Amino acid sequence: MNIRRIARLAGACGVGAALALAPLAAPAVLAEPAPQAVQVAAAPGDGTPQGAIEWYKARIGDSSLEGYCEMAAENAYGTTGVWPSAIAHWNGAVSAGKAHTDGSTPPKGAFVYWNISQYGHVGIADGNGGFYATSVGGAIGHADDVSYYNNYLGWSDPQVPGRG
Repeated sequence: MNIRRIARLAGACGVGAALALAPLAAPAVLAEPAPQAVQVAAAPGDGTPQGAIEWYKARIGDSSLEGYCEMAAENAYGTTGVWPSAIAHWNGAVSAGKAHTDGSTPPKGAFVYWNISQYGHVGIADGNGGFYATSVGGAIGHADDVSYYNNYLGWSDPQVPGRG
């Protein structure tokens, strides 16, 4: 296509049409940036160990779940109604081969259990030897060591209750 024809088209159709008809130079090749690892913040109750911890952290000082430690632990993982009590949850972990009684430090998000009543007690491990639970000073709170309560049973794998 010659320049005069392009100029005529520019006058009749506008510059955009003329440019669309003009030959283009070879496109420059642009290097694509390397993919970046996407860091997604855990949301409270999102089914992840960090999300379970965030759920408890967001409720520090809340006393509305006193007597409902199992419900709190399940809610922290985004579910409810899986186990009727903490001791039933512990017994289920034992039966499934997921209970750890070796004295090892529970990993972040693991369930930690105590035999302190007929219903037991459960919380979520912080990964550093401490845990979050109800009934820490009369409300949801954090304790630095699992010896906060007597009769520590052990821990079970960090996972959404009822899955796996």
